[in-house]
Amino acid sequence: MIRYREPLSMTESLEYIEDEKDSEAEVKKFVKKFVKLKPEEAKKLREKLLSLGLLKLKQEYISKVIDMLPEDSESLNKIFTDVSLDEDEAKKILDIVDEFR
Repeated sequence: MIRYREPLSMTESLEYIEDEKDSEAEVKKFVKKFVKLKPEEAKKLREKLLSLGLLKLKQEYISKVIDMLPEDSESLNKIFTDVSLDEDEAKKILDIVDEFR
């Protein structure tokens, strides 16, 4: 079921998966293998990234940044496929990500 048309990170999606159904419990276990943050931390990271006010930083990019937690500019640029970040923008994003690692 689609509730909102907003991209979510894997961590944030855990809040919408119910444990009551067997199939969803399996999905939740699978997703937990890949997440690196708690849902509360992911929300805080999203808020901090949005507060940068960068026009190039779309919701879907933020979700991928939360999922991957890139360590360097090269990893970050793999997320931003159709736009290029300058050094200052990349540094701002990576500084915020480092706070949550």
